[in-house]
Amino acid sequence: MADDDFPKGYQGIPEEDQKKANTFFERGKSVADTGNYEYSIEMYLQGLGIDPENTEAHQQLRDIALRRKVSGGKDLGMLEKMKLKAGGKGKDDKANMLTAEKMLAYNPGDVPTMLSLTEAAHQAGFYDTVLWIGPILQKANSDNKKPDFNTFIKLKDIYRDLQQWKLAVEACQMAAMLRPDNMDLATELKNLGAQQTMSAGKYASGRSFRDSIRDMDKQAKLLDADKDVRSADMLQRAVAEAEVEYNADPNESGKLMKYVEALVRTEKEPYEDRAIEVLEEAYQRTQQFRFRANVGRIRINQLNRKERSMRADLQRNPADEELKAEYKAFIKSKAEQELAEFSLAAEAYPTDMSYRYHMAVRLFQLERYQDAIPVFQQARQDPRFRSDAGIALGRAFLESGFIDESIDTLHDLIETYELKGDAKSKEMYYFYGRGLEQKSDTAAALKAYSQVFQWDANYRDVQARIRRLRGGGTS
Repeated sequence: MADDDFPKGYQGIPEEDQKKANTFFERGKSVADTGNYEYSIEMYLQGLGIDPENTEAHQQLRDIALRRKVSGGKDLGMLEKMKLKAGGKGKDDKANMLTAEKMLAYNPGDVPTMLSLTEAAHQAGFYDTVLWIGPILQKANSDNKKPDFNTFIKLKDIYRDLQQWKLAVEACQMAAMLRPDNMDLATELKNLGAQQTMSAGKYASGRSFRDSIRDMDKQAKLLDADKDVRSADMLQRAVAEAEVEYNADPNESGKLMKYVEALVRTEKEPYEDRAIEVLEEAYQRTQQFRFRANVGRIRINQLNRKERSMRADLQRNPADEELKAEYKAFIKSKAEQELAEFSLAAEAYPTDMSYRYHMAVRLFQLERYQDAIPVFQQARQDPRFRSDAGIALGRAFLESGFIDESIDTLHDLIETYELKGDAKSKEMYYFYGRGLEQKSDTAAALKAYSQVFQWDANYRDVQARIRRLRGGGTS
C-alpha cells in the first residue's frame, strides 16, 4: 500500500533510530529497578526523542511514573513547570509532546496534560502514540467526578481524523452522555457508528498503526459485497461483542456505554428497552445522573421516531379524522413525556440552560404559558438561547394576556437582533405586530406586519391582517 493511502501526516520511525532509542530505554528500565525514578524518566524521554512511536516505551514510562507516585513522589513545582513550558514554547510538535509527557510522568493522573500529549502526538504524526494514550485519557476523564465534555469531543475529532471509527464512536458516546439533548452530537454519533460498521475490520490485524492499515484496500473490497445484509449483521454482532465485554465488567462505565450505544444503534425498541434497563441499573447503583439522562435521550428518540411515522401516515391519508385525532393526542403525550425528562435533567444540572429551554418549549406546546414564562426568562440568560427563548417569552406573555410585557420583550429583541429578514426576525416582527394589534395600536401594528410582508409575502396570515387593518382589501 502506498504511503499516500495513510492518513495525512503519518510519521514512520527508521529502524536505525529505533535501535538507538532502545539503549536509552534499557538504561531507564535498569535504573528504575533501583528506585532512581527521576533519572529513569529522563532516560525514557531521551529515548522517546529518538523513537517517539515506541508505545511499549511510553507504557513503561507511565508504569514508572505510577510507581514513583505510589512511593510518595511529588509533582513538579510551579516554577519547574513554567520553565519546562517556556523551554518548549515555539518548538515543534514532537517537543511539545515530550514536554507534556515529562509533566505527565510527574503527575500521571492529570487529564489536561494527557490531552496535551494526545494533541501534540496527533499534530506530530505519531499516531501509534495517539492510539496508546487516547484510551488512557478517555478512561481518566470518564472516571472524574465531573468529566470534561470538550476533552471527549477533542478526542473524538482526533480519532475521526485518523479514521479510527470504533474509538471515535466510543469518545462520542461519552460526550453524548454529558449532553443527551444535543441533537447535532446524536446525529454525529449515528454517522460515526455507520462509518464503524462500514469500516469494521480495517484496522484490526496490525501490531501498529502502519501495520494495521496495510490491508485497507483488500478489506474495502470485501466490505463492498452484500452491504445491506452486512450492515444488519454488523449491528447484531456489535451488540453481541459489546454485551460480552459488559457482562465481564458491568461496573466499568466505558464498557457499559459501548453496550448501550450498540443497542441503541439498532433503532429497535427491544434493544433500546434493554439499553434503558442497563442505564437505569447503573443509575440506581451509582446515583450518577448521566446514566439517567441517557435514558431520557433514548426515550425522546423513540418518541421522535414514532412521531415521524404517524406524521407520514397522516400525510398519506389527510382526510382520515381518526388518524388526525390520534396524532393530536400523541403530540400532547409526547410533549408531556419530554417535559418530564427535561425537568429531571434541569434539576440535576441547574446551570445548563439547554434543559430549561427545552422544558419551557414543552410547557408552551402544552399551552401552559404562565408556567413557561419564568423558565424562558432563565433560559434566555444563556447566549445560545437568547433569541429563541426571547421570542418564545414574548409569545408566552401574549398568550397569557400580558400584552405590554410581550410588546416590550419583542421590541427589545428587534432592537438588538442584527440579522434582518431571516426566520427569527420575521417571527419577532409578526408577534410584535400581534401584540400591538391587541393593544389597538393599529399604525404600529401595520408597520410591523408590513415589514414581514416585504420580507415574505406568504408568511403566516400577514397579508390578511394587513388588509383587515387597512379597511378590507385596500392596499
